[in-house]
Amino acid sequence: MFEQKTVETETQCYHCGDDLPAAPYRLDNRNFCCAGCKGVYQILSAHNLCNYYAYNDVPGQTQKQQNSHFEYLEEPKIVAGLVDYTDDKLTSITLYIPAIHCSSCIWLLENLYKINPAIVQSRIDFLKKQMSITFKNQETSLKSVVETLAAIGYEPQISLQDVVKKQMSDFSERELVTKIAVAGFCFGNVMLLSFPEYFGLSDLESRFKLFFGWLNLAFALPVVFYSGRDYFISAYHNLKKGILNLDFPLALGIAVMFIRSVAEIASHTGAGFVDTLCGLVFFLLIGKWMQQRTYHHLSFERDYRSYFPVAVTLIKAGKEKPAPLNELVVGDRMLIRSNEIIPADAILLKGTAEIDFSFVTGESVPVQKTLGEVVYAGGRQLSGVIELEVVKPVSQSYLTQLWNNEAFYTQKDHIKTFSATASKYFSVVLLLIAIGSAAFWMLSAGDTGKAIAAFTAVLIIACPCALALSSPFTLAAVLSIFDRNRFYLKSTEVVEELARINTYVFDKTGTITSPEASGLSFAGVMTRHQKQLLSDLARNSGHPLSRELTKHLDLEKVYSADNYSEKIGRGISGEINGNKVKLGSSAFIGLPLTNSPTSSNVHVMINNEYLGYFTFRQQWREGFKELTFKLGKQADLHLLSGDEDHDKQSLVPFFPRAQQIQFRQSPQNKLDYIKTLQMNGKKIMMLGDGLNDAGALRQSNVGVAVTNNINNFSPDCDAILDGAAFHMLPQFVQQAKDAVKIIHISFAISLTYNLLGLYFAVQGLLSPLFAAILMPISTVTIILFTSIAARLYARKNKLL
Repeated sequence: MFEQKTVETETQCYHCGDDLPAAPYRLDNRNFCCAGCKGVYQILSAHNLCNYYAYNDVPGQTQKQQNSHFEYLEEPKIVAGLVDYTDDKLTSITLYIPAIHCSSCIWLLENLYKINPAIVQSRIDFLKKQMSITFKNQETSLKSVVETLAAIGYEPQISLQDVVKKQMSDFSERELVTKIAVAGFCFGNVMLLSFPEYFGLSDLESRFKLFFGWLNLAFALPVVFYSGRDYFISAYHNLKKGILNLDFPLALGIAVMFIRSVAEIASHTGAGFVDTLCGLVFFLLIGKWMQQRTYHHLSFERDYRSYFPVAVTLIKAGKEKPAPLNELVVGDRMLIRSNEIIPADAILLKGTAEIDFSFVTGESVPVQKTLGEVVYAGGRQLSGVIELEVVKPVSQSYLTQLWNNEAFYTQKDHIKTFSATASKYFSVVLLLIAIGSAAFWMLSAGDTGKAIAAFTAVLIIACPCALALSSPFTLAAVLSIFDRNRFYLKSTEVVEELARINTYVFDKTGTITSPEASGLSFAGVMTRHQKQLLSDLARNSGHPLSRELTKHLDLEKVYSADNYSEKIGRGISGEINGNKVKLGSSAFIGLPLTNSPTSSNVHVMINNEYLGYFTFRQQWREGFKELTFKLGKQADLHLLSGDEDHDKQSLVPFFPRAQQIQFRQSPQNKLDYIKTLQMNGKKIMMLGDGLNDAGALRQSNVGVAVTNNINNFSPDCDAILDGAAFHMLPQFVQQAKDAVKIIHISFAISLTYNLLGLYFAVQGLLSPLFAAILMPISTVTIILFTSIAARLYARKNKLL
């Protein structure tokens, strides 16, 4: 049994590690920051699951915000769209759980049956942050299972996209691994059985040569017709379209090696090229696996449905009832709670609406709406419960207009890679040399046998194995380097496109500005004692501005807060050492509306005396100035923002021309701006963070979603960049350019080997032993060169 840990300091919550409030919650001599964390501990303790705390210190997630409602999971239509499988007894579902982050999470969630006995099995995919659950549907419901997860701090993130999810018909990694295993097994055995031929063991050879030959052919069958079949299928489909891709010479080489091996072994004229064939397919599949390998735990193809809930609460005949989002019609009355998304354009009927539209318009300042005013879809309500009447269904709302654009319905242009371009010319030249060699021996010497030997030898030795491996191994190494530095690409092809970029377009809010970095100043006068009272009040709030204020005042906790109250999006109040302290908006304080258009003001009142206000000004991300200086030397820089132009003057020094800084840009404006640049021959990288950038991100050559949490919502994109690595963008671009250099050099190396082999092949002198030696040497050379060179360049670019 594991021993429970003991917290060394009394300033941290035992469950989540957050700072403790002035009056912490206590249970079993342990301190908790909120009732939620205490409740989770209580549940785990009651079910003997406190070993959860033994695997990692403070493994839990904060439970200060618990506003979820799961009534919609009782609706049969919604449940049917979410579950993977159901019958009379069992139901299986896969849930995305963002809170999964350590071994304690895995241990607890795979022991979920101890809390809810109706759960038969729960399995965790740590990288994808997914949980597969099977439960007895006669004893519990999906709602109950989700409520159990939420109660212990692992609330699933269920969005509209989960209901309309597409069945992925893409490349199956499991099938590829099986093909590699089959090819590797056969390759190893064929090499073992080929030793008599390699070493010329005459006695053994005379007795077992024929037997070993047929045995080798038996091993070649699954390699050619199972492991290598995708190359034949790809070559066939591309030839039908008139395209010569790299799979054509590879399929041709595999076919020729197999046919010649069968002919030589059947006629007792040679040992064939089975070992070379099996080795070729084995190494090619490893290269394909590395090329297909990507960050499956990140979602690069998200749209507004990832942002929307699966259901909405309707008010009918005075009663609240959850309904699927697709059944929402004009005239329905919606109930939207604090922190929930407004899913359709609607008129405000009741309540105080303070809406955060930053994901839709890019404007960072919350918007207040009055009764009777239209509230557009995509905003998040901040100030309590409101009621609205739907004026447009979800499919016709303001937010979804962006996704009606043809950019979301047409296939994005396929990225042209060096390998694909080179393979066209390589295939033609290879066939010309093979046919020319055969013609020479037929016409000059009349030697049909020599002509066939030369023709097949050219196709075997010049099979572009090294060329096929140079790109995947180089780009896989680069992706690994990027991954280590928190830059996640959708595929290896994006690396080559990244190297071609000559124009960068930035969003402002949340992209070049940091949500966590803000300048803070106070307009007014406060004594040290008053600052102490204010600091002790702010400590009780988890709001980012309260945390920033506590950090700014930098005072140790002295007093506890009595009668503490927090109005979401408005302000906080309480009694500190007998003093009434208020902190918040002017309306919350009770002053005339004095909000500054250029910043967020937080007003202070102590004992009904107004002391002044704090001004929070957004700051640029770390290294933004150096980043624009480096990128601006070789590329064009633009800025598109949905904000007002208050920051225009401060941004002018970062961009070459003022007209390339555009404010008040709608999502459609941004998309059209990108199209215009592309029509002028520009290769665009767009960097954005919200729904308002989704169209531009998809239209651009490389769309990069910048986020401070890679598992949060990010729109359809080619790459996800952690905000902490934003300043490293010039280094990533340079590494991509260096990767293209490595591919070109490795291509030259592979051609050198091919020319050496062709010298013997055109003379019909290619022996199985020579092919078995030359091809692995060329393959190993390419793998070592690309891997080492990529890391050397990474050190030069300060990425390692």
